[in-house]
Amino acid sequence: MKTVSLSGSLRENVGKKDARKNRREFKVPCVMYGGKEQIHFVADEKMLLKIMHTPVVYIIKLDVAGQVHDTIVQDVQYHPVTDRMLHVDFLQIIPEKPVVIGVPVKVIGVAPGVLRGGKLIKKMRKLTIKALMPYLPDDVTVSIDNLEIGDSVKVSDMKLENVTFLDPSSNVIVGVRTARVVVEEVAPGAEVPAEGAAPAETEKKAEK
Repeated sequence: MKTVSLSGSLRENVGKKDARKNRREFKVPCVMYGGKEQIHFVADEKMLLKIMHTPVVYIIKLDVAGQVHDTIVQDVQYHPVTDRMLHVDFLQIIPEKPVVIGVPVKVIGVAPGVLRGGKLIKKMRKLTIKALMPYLPDDVTVSIDNLEIGDSVKVSDMKLENVTFLDPSSNVIVGVRTARVVVEEVAPGAEVPAEGAAPAETEKKAEK
């Protein structure tokens, strides 16, 4: 999994008043947990935006007070109106403990069903997995080369060494559906009226 570096400064005070002050200075209050103790710190808002506003999932090498920790983003709180980051939770990665994280789905190939007029439906953009840090993938690759109309790839179909998939096994990741086509039904043996001709019922009323 790709890594990125981020620096943080320890918070002198932990409270709403101090948090508001930090946000005015474009610093986001954060907390790192999962290790021996929680560490409260602030990080530069612009640097966090570069990490958050991308589909890539990173292992973040977090430097706080000169100590570097391997972490992942566990939760982000946003302001309901301005959409600015209010708070970020980081989970410290312990080498001997599995990590639970959502990774992007990467669809590859061409589905035969799509070439025959079907429509490709992507149901899941991310998959939740559990693995030790060395086995965390950048993404999960899903091949659609064998999908005909009506076929799908489910979570239960996914196999990746040293990785456990945590989403419900019956969940569809991607599938091919029949494209909607409106077809006028004609009764067996009935004569199809010529273009521009009036329907039979209308003609009978006219004769009366």
